[in-house]
Amino acid sequence: QSKGKKPLFVQLVLDNIWSLYEAVMKRDKEKIEKIVTSLGLRIGARESRHADPKVHLNAICSQWLPISDAVLSMVCNKIPSPLDITAERVEKLMCVGARTFDSLPPETRELKSAFMKCNSEGTAPVIVFVSKMFPVDAKALPQNKPR
Repeated sequence: QSKGKKPLFVQLVLDNIWSLYEAVMKRDKEKIEKIVTSLGLRIGARESRHADPKVHLNAICSQWLPISDAVLSMVCNKIPSPLDITAERVEKLMCVGARTFDSLPPETRELKSAFMKCNSEGTAPVIVFVSKMFPVDAKALPQNKPR
């Protein structure tokens, strides 16, 4: 950078995104058309004529850089298989708050083996795990609190 050269990531990724953003916000139709055709995208007339340029930008970016596909493939590649889960982890997932696994009803405790097998047969019980995640400041976590 001392000689005025940009890092490779900036040259190959950020400059392209920024030029697309500028072209759409300035309504440079020739540049937008060139970008869309070079990327092989199909933008609907409704999005391209919309009064808000962010709608047009969103239509282009959702086809060019589909974040949902990228996130799903990353989750599939990085998260471990459910078949590799330990019995202790299953018990923690099945218990809420201060309840222990032994305090659960017998019918619920029987689901532990089905949970670990991840069986997809028609006779296997259907188990759904719902989780709500929200950001917490690192200082608020118990291991980071001063003692």
